[in-house]
Amino acid sequence: MQILQGLQMLFVAFGALVLVPLLTGLDPNVALFGAGLGTLVFQVITKRSVPVFLASSFAFIAPIMFGVQTWGIASTMGGLMAAGFTYVLLSAVIKFRGVAIIHKLLPPVVVGPVIIVIGLGLSPVAVNMAMGKTGDGAIQLIDNDVAIIIAAISLFTTIIVSVFGKGLLKLVPIMTGIVAGYVASLAYGIIDFAPVSQASWLALPNFTYPEFNINAILFMIPVALAPAIEHVGDILAISNATGKDYLKKPGLHRTLAGDGMATMAASLFGAPPNTTYSEVTGAVILTKAFNPVIMTWAAVIAIVLAFIGKLGALLQTFPVPVMGGIMILLFGTIATVGLNTLITNRVDLHKSRNLIIVAVTLVFGIGGMAFGIGDFSLQGVSLCGIVAIILNLVLPHDLGDNHIVDNVEVNTDINTK
Repeated sequence: MQILQGLQMLFVAFGALVLVPLLTGLDPNVALFGAGLGTLVFQVITKRSVPVFLASSFAFIAPIMFGVQTWGIASTMGGLMAAGFTYVLLSAVIKFRGVAIIHKLLPPVVVGPVIIVIGLGLSPVAVNMAMGKTGDGAIQLIDNDVAIIIAAISLFTTIIVSVFGKGLLKLVPIMTGIVAGYVASLAYGIIDFAPVSQASWLALPNFTYPEFNINAILFMIPVALAPAIEHVGDILAISNATGKDYLKKPGLHRTLAGDGMATMAASLFGAPPNTTYSEVTGAVILTKAFNPVIMTWAAVIAIVLAFIGKLGALLQTFPVPVMGGIMILLFGTIATVGLNTLITNRVDLHKSRNLIIVAVTLVFGIGGMAFGIGDFSLQGVSLCGIVAIILNLVLPHDLGDNHIVDNVEVNTDINTK
């Protein structure tokens, strides 16, 4: 019975799990292996007390895409290992100083705009893929009109299931969107099954071992900040579902360290970073499957599936507009989470201090500001994350009310008269 429940939990996570490697150019089989291994590592560190499944993190999609294009997969994995180690350091800080120190270093005014940048930083890639192009827009892979129809089917199916779905169906909107887009692609005859027929049934996943590049490391470390903060919310959610306080036992420091070690274990083999999955938490609440052993079985099944060569080949036949349609919603949703972080925490943007932090962070991150000396460079998420933290630490908290917006409004009135 627990094996079947584990298979069900993996099914709930499957669509989102394989989406990350498909979007970033990583091997889906390696991602399955990394998710299974990461979940088992998490269970060891948390003494198998928390019923969660760890799998590929959406927050890292845009940074991984940039990292793979800029430094290659091996160096990107080195950066992701550093991001996982950042979790472990944060867990040590929480252990000895409490959660308050994290909130001081990473308040909503810092985390919010960084998450927005993560979501919108590579939004042109989503649009290019939805139009049947490569991510950079250089090559037209599929006819534009056909691609837009397929992307729209993927996008709107995901939206409809997310809004109107019931029960378990509501937990897998991404998978249903991918399936609908894939069926449409079959109807248009744009899928090539030759790689599937050529692939063997059993095959070793295409493991890639990390290399350590200082630029990739410094780029990835700030990206880890947002998921680390989100981790607290995930643990609270599963605590509320089971009626147990996991922030106390095994403790937030253990769960965060488990998340970090799981990410390091996954990136050691070339898999995306791991994080607790909200879809699986929802399934736990719905099915009341509170026994962590169920997640152990889900992890074992994921590892077994990783060695089925034809499965990986089949997953890699998904056309770019299917992924593009999903990415439009996904990247926008991530950005909205950042916006919601500012709203729910009532960050007052009429205060000059807050406005300056948010404004500079957004423009640096989305605008592509870069700073470098020799081979060392900071740009995108890494630069804006560091800038946001520094501004938050150095700007006085009693900085007066904002007059910048007032001046902009006055100038706008003059120009429109």
